Amino acid sequence: MFKIGIYALLCLLGGIGWAHGADGPVLWNLDNLTSIGGLPVTVVGSPRVIETKQGKAIEFDGRDDAVYLGANPLAGLNTFTAEVVFRPATGGPKEQRFLHFQPDGGDDRVLFETRLPVEGRWFLDTYLHTSAGQQTLFADKFLHPIDEWYAAAIVVDQGKMRHYVNGQLELSADVPFKPLAAGQTSIGVRFNKVHWFQGAIRQIRITPQALEPAAMLRP
Repeated sequence: MFKIGIYALLCLLGGIGWAHGADGPVLWNLDNLTSIGGLPVTVVGSPRVIETKQGKAIEFDGRDDAVYLGANPLAGLNTFTAEVVFRPATGGPKEQRFLHFQPDGGDDRVLFETRLPVEGRWFLDTYLHTSAGQQTLFADKFLHPIDEWYAAAIVVDQGKMRHYVNGQLELSADVPFKPLAAGQTSIGVRFNKVHWFQGAIRQIRITPQALEPAAMLRP
């Protein structure tokens, strides 16, 4: 019980830079364009580092800006919580893939997407695909104002996929699941360089556990 309590406390703190390991979270602070989480950054276009009230972030123009990291932190995980702190911007494309975890080879992937159905509003669209099955959570009934910071989360655990915005559950569904293999991560665009993101991203965290909403990142 003591270990569980300490772990939950660390998750709530959110800003601690844990090392990449199978037994603990992986936290990526997007505060530069050289190295994120100890990994070298491959830059596409001209994303830029900006200052925010909560720290630095990387801003993308929605046309040709992205960064790539040579690791897939979801690799080998049967259960996980994937989180991202981001701010979608006015004037962005109607469909944007802003965080993509991709194994090397094959079609397996985990995707965070925004959809902008009307001016000034967006909703979260999340997608999971493995050799065991696939699922889309298309939260078009949950519209959010644009140009504000949000924390989105995907939780996969015991045959269920759920997604949250600011700790609030929006959708869930059953999904057969097989852990992803090693690979890469694209930030600001889908891995194959379509559906660019306009806005800013500050943090990404992967936890090998199904977090409760109280332990999730907040914007």
